[in-house]
Amino acid sequence: MTKARTSLLVLGIPVAMGMAALGACSSDDTLVVPPRDGGVDAYKPPPADAGTSLSNVGHVVVIFLENHSFDNLYGSYPGAEGLSSPTAKIPQINSDTGQPYATLPQANPQIPEGLPNEPFDITKHVPANQKTRDLVHRWYQEMGQINGGKMDLFVTKSDALGLSFGYYPTAQLPLVKLINSMPSNVTVCDHFFHAAFGGSFLNHIWLIAAATPTFPGAPASMRAQVDKDGNMIKDGVLTPEGDVVNTAYSVNAPYRKATPVAERVPNQTLPTIGDQLTAASVDWAWYSGGWNDALADKPDPTFQYHHQPFVYFEPYADGKPGRSHLKDEAEFITASKSGTLPPVSFVKPVGTDNEHPGYADLETGQKHVVELIQGLMNGPSWNDTVVIVTYDENGGFWDHVAPPKTDKWGPGSRVPAIVFSKFARSGVDSTVYDTTAILRFIEKRWNMPALNDRVGRQEDLSAHALRFDR
Repeated sequence: MTKARTSLLVLGIPVAMGMAALGACSSDDTLVVPPRDGGVDAYKPPPADAGTSLSNVGHVVVIFLENHSFDNLYGSYPGAEGLSSPTAKIPQINSDTGQPYATLPQANPQIPEGLPNEPFDITKHVPANQKTRDLVHRWYQEMGQINGGKMDLFVTKSDALGLSFGYYPTAQLPLVKLINSMPSNVTVCDHFFHAAFGGSFLNHIWLIAAATPTFPGAPASMRAQVDKDGNMIKDGVLTPEGDVVNTAYSVNAPYRKATPVAERVPNQTLPTIGDQLTAASVDWAWYSGGWNDALADKPDPTFQYHHQPFVYFEPYADGKPGRSHLKDEAEFITASKSGTLPPVSFVKPVGTDNEHPGYADLETGQKHVVELIQGLMNGPSWNDTVVIVTYDENGGFWDHVAPPKTDKWGPGSRVPAIVFSKFARSGVDSTVYDTTAILRFIEKRWNMPALNDRVGRQEDLSAHALRFDR
């Protein structure tokens, strides 16, 4: 099992930190996005006798799940920095008194009052195949919970109170059982942070664009109000400056019909990884569970409109050619079996399969991901495929490792990220990444420039989590 780490003090707590995560991008990272109407020779898979290098990767699959921190799921993973770490002893503070809670307050009726002020096993009260309540996971709230890196205000700034300090036993997770069955083909990244503070909407946008959308002319009622120090007085969908940081809905279908037209986010023109791939003639797709039904105006009750990030962007608007890249998850499953996947695939399970507290249980989603990965393993493309399973954000669950200070947007708390591949280095990779490292990996594989500065500063996922010498 491999594990390399460079210790720095980030926000006052030692974490693993690669220097490139803090410094400027290297001189060979050109921060220019290829034009959308540009193009190069179409991608061709490497020949069978190709050398052992990144070019041997023919397919990248990103499975994007919901709302769990690293400690919440992988706090007991062997070799990872988890709940047994000396730095994990962080009692939660009651902001009303400034003192640690004597016992954890609870808002979930299934969890009793009186639990000690320390991480606790949720499954002793709510089995992993049952739903808990949802937890607040919004822009201003997460920054408050992180508390400058002290990581001690998750309970007091959560509507779910003590539930935010709970965890699931790592060894019991279906995905971990799959990992244990194929250890030489799996790397667990234990210092991977979600790209932006807050919730699902913003972090899905950051997965594809590494930037925050704006809404010029939005109704004043949608804007948050803050004091002179930037502390929230009144919550909102937008910052006072007009940046869209909390859940909002697009003008494009499929959209949430209950949203007034004036509150629908206009088409964004920021460049995306989809634009880059198209310009480089590399085929790709965003596969979403329940997509076809949602377009047919019969959405699954748990279909999440704000989990469809490309819908917010002009090239993928209603009737635009880019729409051909947005597909149903059923097509991914078929293509996995037939060997017809495009080089790059993003997979977003429907709500019941995405592990989101409140409307989904953990076990069902985990089993669904196992089935997706096993489908790839049994298909003809497994030998050249890299699968990255990660989470959009922490979902309001506590994690003890302070995120690095990168820019005003984040990154947020630590989330699981697991690489499944015959190229996996195996073991634990403690390099510091955020979600945008996935974009940099795709860009590096297909010789594309960094989408922007945040992406250009990411550590090399292919160098630390993968190997090509076997």
